[in-house]
Amino acid sequence: MKIVEYPERETWPTLLARPGSDQREIAAAVEEIVETVRCEGDEALRRYGERFDGIRVDNLAVDEAEFEGACSGVPHELRSALLIAKANIEKFHTVEKLPERRIETTAGVVCWSRTVPIERVGLYVPAGSAPLFSTVLMLAIPARLAACREVVMCSPPRRDGTIDPATLFAARLCGVTKVFKTGGAQAIAAMAFGTATVPRVDKIFGPGNRYVTEAKLQVMRSGTTIDMAAGPSELAALVDETCVPSFVAADLLSQAEHGADSQVLLVSPSREVDRVLAEIEKQLPLLPRADTARRALENSKAIVVRSIAEGIDIINEYGPEHLIIATRDPEADADMVVNAGSIFLGNFSCESAGDYASGTNHTLPTNGSARGASGLSVASFTKTITLQRLTREGIEKLGPTIETMAEAEGLEAHRRAVSIRRGLPGGKGDGI
Repeated sequence: MKIVEYPERETWPTLLARPGSDQREIAAAVEEIVETVRCEGDEALRRYGERFDGIRVDNLAVDEAEFEGACSGVPHELRSALLIAKANIEKFHTVEKLPERRIETTAGVVCWSRTVPIERVGLYVPAGSAPLFSTVLMLAIPARLAACREVVMCSPPRRDGTIDPATLFAARLCGVTKVFKTGGAQAIAAMAFGTATVPRVDKIFGPGNRYVTEAKLQVMRSGTTIDMAAGPSELAALVDETCVPSFVAADLLSQAEHGADSQVLLVSPSREVDRVLAEIEKQLPLLPRADTARRALENSKAIVVRSIAEGIDIINEYGPEHLIIATRDPEADADMVVNAGSIFLGNFSCESAGDYASGTNHTLPTNGSARGASGLSVASFTKTITLQRLTREGIEKLGPTIETMAEAEGLEAHRRAVSIRRGLPGGKGDGI
């Protein structure tokens, strides 16, 4: 990691830039995949599976026999861990439905809203370098709590044409029965447009690489909603002399091992960064994914600031997906953070807890989008419909305001829609 000492504020945008890539090349490749799947459906999925996953899968849908075989093959210890994680995630995400509140904004004008589940949702669960069965819990549990009518899941198959058993066990735990063996941009296109096998959905959820993210953005332009444009994983750590350097180093490495394009940021008002960096060098060779983590660290920085307050300003400028705060008063410092996906307070709150089992969701805004977006929740799987009802008294009282505004905007039909109800000149309403 590069050490940067006391950077001036005007240099922050450049200092905090995420690792880049040739997005034009990715966009062109994804556009071809999306269009091919839209036109050719299942056959395109099979061809792309053979090309990218190294296996041609003729039966794209996971059948009951595969579910049963996978579930029986999950070790007892992992089954127990998934059950505990599921219970905690459900506890956190279970919220009482707010009572419907009707508000009379003007005499005779009543407005209210109604929350309804999104009918058909698609869940994308990556499985590139490692199976991410935890993502099944993070996506499927809030979908079920929201009461979505149809839940579809896609995940890349392994070389033998099957999906990781723990991933299928997690799907079964959460009541997901429609699972399909396809991944990458082609899976996103399949859920967006539908094929003979994969149903079309209304909204797509789930993380992925740059190709998956680009596919989500492209199908959104065709009318399919998405959760967020999640990019490579990232973590920032704000620490002072009260931190435990080995803990902080372990958290930074836990994100760096995700991929070479991941990024971690260490921010401190003291030279505690030296101790943390020394710990990173001690722990790094012990990791199976050390090469990947080391490449990610090349994109990462340790920033020495003048104070915790300045460190918080840098954090808010960066808007990290995950934020570790290991300071003397982490809760007070967290109160000043306005841009972060999920915050982990104190020396014992490792980021891995949120990734797996504390209860919060690990599908979070990345690439700075935490400045304007939230992580996944039950609300992500619902939509709000507003309603209003005007009586004769209501249209009489509010009508002149509406007419004045419509006339000023030059929208005569809008004005007449009011006047006709009031029985005024320009309309033939009977006042009913």
